[in-house]
Amino acid sequence: MRKTIDKALEWVLVFLLSVLVLDVLWQVASRYILNSPSSYTDELAGYLLIWVGLLGAAYVAGKREHLAIDLLLQKSSPERKFKLEIFISVVVILFAITVMIVGGSWLVYTRFYLSVKSAALGMPLGAVYLVLPLSGILIAYFDIDNMYNMVKSNRKN
Repeated sequence: MRKTIDKALEWVLVFLLSVLVLDVLWQVASRYILNSPSSYTDELAGYLLIWVGLLGAAYVAGKREHLAIDLLLQKSSPERKFKLEIFISVVVILFAITVMIVGGSWLVYTRFYLSVKSAALGMPLGAVYLVLPLSGILIAYFDIDNMYNMVKSNRKN
């Protein structure tokens, strides 16, 4: 299941980034070549950047390639390193659940409930913010899976 989620997330990120590049290219072309700036491209680029940023963060967190200061881990014994990695995973999972999933879901719910729409595109802002609980779910899942694999490999040693 993990490989399927990774592959799907890769394709979604490639698609969103491609649309973002095309959107920005059209924005520049319409502004400087056609002298008629497009009204929606700036807003769309911002929303696509939110989606790419949050889904990209979930993707690299799942691959354990995110930016980290691991000086303490490098200087630790294997047993202490294992405990620190478990602690860090628990903190990340708690953050993903409380802030991203619960808080993000509340943000999405209130935007849909209040029928808040974006200025240029006229789309519901709840759809834009759906990426917050979605990436929180992915981060929590990836960290739980990583933690499970750490415990499983630690028991073998």
